[in-house]
Amino acid sequence: MKKAAVVDFYARLAADNPHPETELVAGNHFQLLVAVVLSAQATDVGVNKATAKLFAAVETPEQMVALGEQALKQHIRTIGLFNTKAKNVIALSAALIADHGGVVPADRDALERLPGVGRKTANVVMNVAFDAETFAVDTHIFRVGNRTGLARGKTPLAVERALDKATPKPFRRHAHHWLILHGRYVCKARTPECWRCPVSDLCAFKPKTPSPGRRAGAGRKEDR
Repeated sequence: MKKAAVVDFYARLAADNPHPETELVAGNHFQLLVAVVLSAQATDVGVNKATAKLFAAVETPEQMVALGEQALKQHIRTIGLFNTKAKNVIALSAALIADHGGVVPADRDALERLPGVGRKTANVVMNVAFDAETFAVDTHIFRVGNRTGLARGKTPLAVERALDKATPKPFRRHAHHWLILHGRYVCKARTPECWRCPVSDLCAFKPKTPSPGRRAGAGRKEDR
């Protein structure tokens, strides 16, 4: 995608949603970190349901350690991989206490050293909690980057680097959320909703998906 088209692409997403935010519900940086760790291979809606009661009782790493792994599992048992995630959340909570005074560090490398925290999770926390211009490439952003031609790559890291290179300054802070929300609700995996996409004419994906009405009409015509 050429530079002028990239600017237009982001400008349209920004006009549609000027202040995008994460859909994970958290009251502080620690809860955000926990929520993002729990969201791996899970939906934000599912995580929010599981953490509603948990976060009402647990606001700090100290409280999480005191809660314990078994009790944490009971809170998050509806989330995929909850056994492993519970173990990691307790371990990262202990690491925050031991190494960072119970405070979530505003440093990506330090975050990545915490148990259960990978590059994507660290990028999300840096972006949401500390306003860093990071690009957390999940399955949605990986798909949108490649499908549209905005940032192509064979791996999440390659797409992240392509986004970092292609995204101009005015849009860098919120690019991650515009792209993930676009992939989640419009540029869907199986059937992208091209008929209502604000950047359809800039996108490299072909053929464009017609509206449901047009698809149904075409089917009736073929039947005749």
